[in-house]
Amino acid sequence: METTDLLKKVRKIEIKTRGLSSQIFSGEYHSAFKGRGMAFSEVREYIPGDDIRAIDWNVTARLNHPYVKVFEEERELTVMLLVDISASGNFGTNKQFKRELITEVCAVLSFSAIQNNDKTGLILFSDKIEKFIPPQKGRSHILRIIRELIKFQPESKGTSLATGLQYLSNVIKKRSIAFIVSDFYDSSFTDTTTKSPFEEALKITSRKHDLVALKINDRRETELPDIGLVRVKNAESGREMIVDTSDAAVRKNYKQQRQLHDLRLNTIFSRSGVDKTDLYTGENYIQPLMKLFKKREKR
Repeated sequence: METTDLLKKVRKIEIKTRGLSSQIFSGEYHSAFKGRGMAFSEVREYIPGDDIRAIDWNVTARLNHPYVKVFEEERELTVMLLVDISASGNFGTNKQFKRELITEVCAVLSFSAIQNNDKTGLILFSDKIEKFIPPQKGRSHILRIIRELIKFQPESKGTSLATGLQYLSNVIKKRSIAFIVSDFYDSSFTDTTTKSPFEEALKITSRKHDLVALKINDRRETELPDIGLVRVKNAESGREMIVDTSDAAVRKNYKQQRQLHDLRLNTIFSRSGVDKTDLYTGENYIQPLMKLFKKREKR
């Protein structure tokens, strides 16, 4: 992609997403995440009714009287965008590819973050870590993130969600708000008899970071159309096969497998305490995001 074309695309996305962020989003963003980043402030004597989990046992033992740790809200949050850049993102049947939707959503989140004086960072992953941009503030930094989301070409085609989550835990030491943006097609999901490495990594990472899952979908992936024999190719594995979409049993089996995959995924998120919403190519993504944020406000 030529530099002039890239700059035009970046500018177009900035105009669209910055407007959405400033007009609609910043209030919901702030209220959904405020108070979730807490920093240690001091210790004080225990008062009946205090949460016993806040007791500082070292100070209590030294002074022979119960003391509790006092925390205060951190004024500055770190927002991490953990973005799946595998080959399945290059699919879309409704106005845009999944990767284009990912870019827009990440831009909206990034502009919402800088309006609230928060840092934003980016991790691009496939079945390995492709690129890491440390969290910073400012418009120029956000524009760099958008450029990378538009032009970056990954070395690998596959997906390892566990790899992305493990890297986040290792490289970001301070608690962050981390958006996992993916279609959540991971080969480790194919074996339903064992716990997915993704599930284990999600559970561990969610203890350290406030994770939010944004599942990127295309409506055509949910069920097959009745259009006869079709040659299909798995973008990540490269495997090709002929599918008879005119066979009702084939279409039914495909739909059931998708539903089972989504059910398993939702169960994993629920067990790990991770908020999740579905976003679809070519459709309004602001409403489901706002609905998710308002749900968080009430907790």
